[in-house]
Amino acid sequence: MRKLTLAALVAVCAAATPASSQSMSPMRGVVRSFTDSFAVRVHPRNPYKHRIGVIIRAYDADFRPIDASISPSDFSLGAGDSRSVLVVLNFDGARERRVRICTESAPFPGKGVGMKAQICGKFIAYRL
Repeated sequence: MRKLTLAALVAVCAAATPASSQSMSPMRGVVRSFTDSFAVRVHPRNPYKHRIGVIIRAYDADFRPIDASISPSDFSLGAGDSRSVLVVLNFDGARERRVRICTESAPFPGKGVGMKAQICGKFIAYRL
Protein backbone atom coordinates (compact mmCIF):
# COMPACT_ATOMS: atom_id res chain seq x y z
CA MET A 1 0.00 0.00 0.00
CA ARG A 2 2.85 2.38 0.83
CA LYS A 3 4.52 1.67 -2.51
CA LEU A 4 1.27 2.39 -4.34
CA THR A 5 0.83 5.69 -2.49
CA LEU A 6 4.45 6.65 -3.17
CA ALA A 7 4.09 5.77 -6.87
CA ALA A 8 0.93 7.88 -7.11
CA LEU A 9 2.70 10.82 -5.44
CA VAL A 10 5.66 10.56 -7.81
CA ALA A 11 3.31 10.41 -10.83
CA VAL A 12 1.43 13.52 -9.68
CA CYS A 13 4.67 15.44 -9.09
CA ALA A 14 6.07 14.41 -12.48
CA ALA A 15 2.89 15.49 -14.25
CA ALA A 16 2.84 18.93 -12.63
CA THR A 17 3.73 21.73 -15.01
CA PRO A 18 6.46 24.16 -14.04
CA ALA A 19 5.30 27.54 -12.73
CA SER A 20 5.81 30.56 -14.96
CA SER A 21 6.86 33.90 -13.59
CA GLN A 22 7.32 37.34 -14.98
CA SER A 23 10.91 38.11 -15.90
CA MET A 24 13.21 40.95 -16.84
CA SER A 25 16.74 40.92 -18.15
CA PRO A 26 19.34 41.93 -17.25
CA MET A 27 18.85 41.70 -13.50
CA ARG A 28 22.20 43.28 -12.64
CA GLY A 29 24.54 45.61 -14.42
CA VAL A 30 27.39 48.08 -14.23
CA VAL A 31 27.28 51.24 -16.35
CA ARG A 32 30.09 53.73 -16.99
CA SER A 33 29.31 57.18 -18.33
CA PHE A 34 31.26 60.31 -19.29
CA THR A 35 28.18 62.55 -18.91
CA ASP A 36 25.83 63.63 -16.12
CA SER A 37 23.38 60.88 -17.04
CA PHE A 38 23.45 57.18 -17.87
CA ALA A 39 21.15 54.73 -19.63
CA VAL A 40 20.08 51.16 -18.94
CA ARG A 41 18.16 49.00 -21.41
CA VAL A 42 15.96 46.31 -19.86
CA HIS A 43 13.73 43.67 -21.44
CA PRO A 44 10.57 42.75 -19.48
CA ARG A 45 8.91 39.48 -20.54
CA ASN A 46 5.39 38.10 -20.13
CA PRO A 47 5.43 34.30 -19.71
CA TYR A 48 1.67 34.03 -19.20
CA LYS A 49 -0.96 32.88 -21.70
CA HIS A 50 -2.81 36.21 -21.50
CA ARG A 51 -2.00 39.88 -22.05
CA ILE A 52 -0.76 41.89 -19.05
CA GLY A 53 -0.27 45.58 -18.37
CA VAL A 54 3.32 46.56 -17.54
CA ILE A 55 4.75 49.64 -15.81
CA ILE A 56 8.49 50.29 -15.56
CA ARG A 57 9.64 52.32 -12.53
CA ALA A 58 13.00 53.48 -11.18
CA TYR A 59 13.97 53.49 -7.49
CA ASP A 60 17.10 54.31 -5.52
CA ALA A 61 18.95 51.57 -3.61
CA ASP A 62 16.47 51.92 -0.72
CA PHE A 63 13.40 51.58 -3.00
CA ARG A 64 12.47 55.27 -2.92
CA PRO A 65 11.06 56.46 -6.28
CA ILE A 66 13.46 58.58 -8.36
CA ASP A 67 13.10 60.69 -11.49
CA ALA A 68 13.93 58.88 -14.70
CA SER A 69 13.13 59.14 -18.37
CA ILE A 70 11.57 55.77 -19.24
CA SER A 71 10.57 54.92 -22.80
CA PRO A 72 8.02 53.37 -22.88
CA SER A 73 7.03 53.44 -19.22
CA ASP A 74 3.51 52.01 -19.43
CA PHE A 75 2.46 49.42 -22.02
CA SER A 76 0.84 46.03 -22.49
CA LEU A 77 2.60 42.78 -23.34
CA GLY A 78 0.93 39.94 -25.19
CA ALA A 79 1.27 36.32 -24.18
CA GLY A 80 4.90 35.21 -24.35
CA ASP A 81 6.13 38.60 -25.59
CA SER A 82 9.01 40.78 -24.44
CA ARG A 83 9.93 44.37 -25.19
CA SER A 84 12.97 46.61 -24.97
CA VAL A 85 12.71 49.59 -22.59
CA LEU A 86 15.25 52.42 -22.26
CA VAL A 87 15.71 54.02 -18.84
CA VAL A 88 17.79 57.22 -18.61
CA LEU A 89 18.81 58.48 -15.15
CA ASN A 90 20.90 61.35 -13.78
CA PHE A 91 23.85 61.12 -11.42
CA ASP A 92 22.52 64.12 -9.45
CA GLY A 93 26.09 65.33 -8.79
CA ALA A 94 27.37 62.00 -7.48
CA ARG A 95 30.21 59.96 -9.01
CA GLU A 96 28.38 56.69 -8.30
CA ARG A 97 24.67 55.87 -8.35
CA ARG A 98 22.95 52.65 -7.30
CA VAL A 99 19.46 52.19 -8.70
CA ARG A 100 16.78 49.55 -9.05
CA ILE A 101 14.69 49.31 -12.20
CA CYS A 102 11.45 47.42 -11.66
CA THR A 103 8.88 45.83 -13.92
CA GLU A 104 5.45 45.91 -12.31
CA SER A 105 2.48 44.15 -13.84
CA ALA A 106 -1.08 43.12 -13.18
CA PRO A 107 -3.64 41.28 -15.31
CA PHE A 108 -6.19 43.45 -17.07
CA PRO A 109 -9.50 44.03 -15.25
CA GLY A 110 -12.15 41.39 -15.85
CA LYS A 111 -9.65 38.52 -16.11
CA GLY A 112 -10.68 36.98 -12.81
CA VAL A 113 -8.49 36.87 -9.73
CA GLY A 114 -5.15 38.47 -10.50
CA MET A 115 -2.01 39.26 -8.64
CA LYS A 116 0.24 42.27 -9.04
CA ALA A 117 3.85 41.26 -9.59
CA GLN A 118 7.08 43.22 -9.26
CA ILE A 119 10.57 42.16 -10.32
CA CYS A 120 13.56 44.45 -9.97
CA GLY A 121 17.06 44.63 -11.39
CA LYS A 122 19.97 46.18 -9.51
CA PHE A 123 22.33 48.53 -11.37
CA ILE A 124 25.43 50.52 -10.41
CA ALA A 125 26.55 53.49 -12.51
CA TYR A 126 29.94 55.22 -12.37
CA ARG A 127 30.66 58.68 -13.72
CA LEU A 128 34.10 58.74 -15.33
